[in-house]
Amino acid sequence: MDNNFTLDLEDEAATLAFGMVLAKGLQPQFTIYLHGDLGAGKTTLVRGLLQGLGYVGKVKSPTYTLVECYEIEENLESPLHIYHFDLYRFYDEEEWEAAGFRDYFNATSICLIEWPEKAQQCLPLPDLDITFSIKESGRNIKLVANTPFGQQLIKVVSVKS
Repeated sequence: MDNNFTLDLEDEAATLAFGMVLAKGLQPQFTIYLHGDLGAGKTTLVRGLLQGLGYVGKVKSPTYTLVECYEIEENLESPLHIYHFDLYRFYDEEEWEAAGFRDYFNATSICLIEWPEKAQQCLPLPDLDITFSIKESGRNIKLVANTPFGQQLIKVVSVKS
């Protein structure tokens, strides 16, 4: 099975749509690292993913709060917690421990982490790495699976994209 998948996204609408496709293959206890420059589309992808999971509220960037929490209850036996981290302003690994962020990675959650390299020593291995590259027109994203769950997700999105 292929551990990589690459896709060109024309614009914000395409990024949102791909996030919705990605949501179809997610399951609890999944971790995704989101790599890319400022403005590359990471938060837009998260917004599409949340919409694909049924979330209807506002999705904002956690640049200043480090994490935004979302709860999905519709059509689920128990609530699913989505934690969207943005570690761009993260500087101290002790802050990670003090905030209790490690507890967010559990059997009822999906963790999406922008700028994971800022806390590399604290984070678990991601199921999937997604890297955004800005092109002259649009974006290119590359997905790399690091676990069997990541491989399953790549299989789902490669068929639906």
